[in-house]
Amino acid sequence: MPPKFDPNEVKFVYLRAVGGEVGATSSLAPKVGPLGLSPKKIGDDIAKNTADWKGLKVTVQLRIQNRQAQVSVVPSAAALIIKALKEPPRDRKKVKNIKHNGNITLDDIINAARVMRPRSMSREFSGVMKEVLGTAQSVGCTVDGMAPHDVIDGINDGSIECPSE
Repeated sequence: MPPKFDPNEVKFVYLRAVGGEVGATSSLAPKVGPLGLSPKKIGDDIAKNTADWKGLKVTVQLRIQNRQAQVSVVPSAAALIIKALKEPPRDRKKVKNIKHNGNITLDDIINAARVMRPRSMSREFSGVMKEVLGTAQSVGCTVDGMAPHDVIDGINDGSIECPSE
């Protein structure tokens, strides 16, 4: 016999989903089925709450309490940068290996760093900015027309000013 169900217990489930799309219920079922939730309903909730991240892979947090799930998006630095590039949504099945060679502003980096701040391991805000700039380098975009590593060097030698928070 299963253990008694506690209505006040809160469980968190994290999973990667493509924004705006209903994921395969077969991949959701092993995660949410034992908690007494319907995978199809959870898939629809995820698709509804990730609509503004259309076509991007984002991490989704399910907060489950009393057999009710609340969906919230936990964006990664790469997802924030690709969203700041304002590229048109693409068909993932047809277009592969896309190059994100756009240009974003330093303000976009600062906004992404503010979102990432609670999850960062850095002590100062400049360290969070450097983490986001490193991600921008791996994505392949430029920041204000410069390579992201040149901006990191500018932060290190003090020629580029970082906000305190």
